[in-house]
Amino acid sequence: METAELLEIFGKLFLSCILGGLIGYEREARHKSAGLRTNILVCLGSCLVMMISVDIRGDTGADAARIAAQVVSGIGFLGAGAIMKEGLSVTGLTTAACLWVVAGVGLAVGLNYYAGALMTTGFVFLVLRVFGRYDSWIIREDSFAVAIVAENRPGVIRAVTDALTAQDYSLHNIRIHMRENASRKDCAPLLEIELEVSSKESIDRGAVMEVIGSIDGVIKADSL
Repeated sequence: METAELLEIFGKLFLSCILGGLIGYEREARHKSAGLRTNILVCLGSCLVMMISVDIRGDTGADAARIAAQVVSGIGFLGAGAIMKEGLSVTGLTTAACLWVVAGVGLAVGLNYYAGALMTTGFVFLVLRVFGRYDSWIIREDSFAVAIVAENRPGVIRAVTDALTAQDYSLHNIRIHMRENASRKDCAPLLEIELEVSSKESIDRGAVMEVIGSIDGVIKADSL
């Protein structure tokens, strides 16, 4: 390879590190799971793959888009690892989306689409850094998840929902399934109920658990 070609390769890889690092720095500053190093490596690797696919197209006439498409779909597995479920809530979606965009930035640099890579990095940084400050302006309902173990008898589920709605709480994502009563083999299966309690006002979780615990047929209730 000639010196000019080596410098061009180095420049692309270096630029992908800078752009991926800018986005990764923002994530690292907010203590997210995919931070500085992860975003740099995703962007750098995508850039390298794009350059390889371009060279393959030039040498063999193969379709470069096929390799790039594998990067876009394959990065979904890495993004899936950043998504976590806590109770009935899900976190990490923004981090996963960020990794997907960073992969696109790396592909753009590898394809000499510098303007698009720079603009995208700017927009991503704007969305993550600036728009994040307005999260507190969005009116959200206070909510939390509850797991209830109750006797399997008529009226128990209705009693739980009626008691909570009477307190002006909204109920979502109600899931019910049976489980065997391990303490006594001759006992009927117990009900396991999971639901999300929400309200436009701040929720007194202790009061909610007290209401549920006072219902006839409820054995125990835990917040998730």
